[in-house]
Amino acid sequence: MAITSAITNRKGEPSWAAILLGGIAGVLIGLATFLMPGVTAIVLLILIAAWSIMTGLAQIVAAIRLRKEITGEWLLVLAGIISVACGVFLVARPAVGALAVTLYIGTYAIALGVVLLLLSLRLRAWGRRHASATPLSTATR
Repeated sequence: MAITSAITNRKGEPSWAAILLGGIAGVLIGLATFLMPGVTAIVLLILIAAWSIMTGLAQIVAAIRLRKEITGEWLLVLAGIISVACGVFLVARPAVGALAVTLYIGTYAIALGVVLLLLSLRLRAWGRRHASATPLSTATR
């Protein structure tokens, strides 16, 4: 979704490259994990941590670039910080048991999901305000 969004909105999206980078990183790490079933738990943790850190950094960059375009960009920064913190934690504690890692990843996913859901509601409201303020041109009707 991030890759498609970045490519289709690249002309109107100043931070499309950061969104694209996050999407590509997610796909590459997902493919690497899928294609290497014999990967040890430690290596898998490092792959997940790297994905989490790259995604978080991309979210923070996107928020900084969008700060003049949207309100509530702090939610995207918070999502990025949560992602980076999860990745750093996994790198710092790779020997933690698989059950504990599953708990941490689940907690991360829930926290990130809540923050991104809040952001999506703010962006939806922003989009409605701006869509009603800008009449459609005859070319787009």
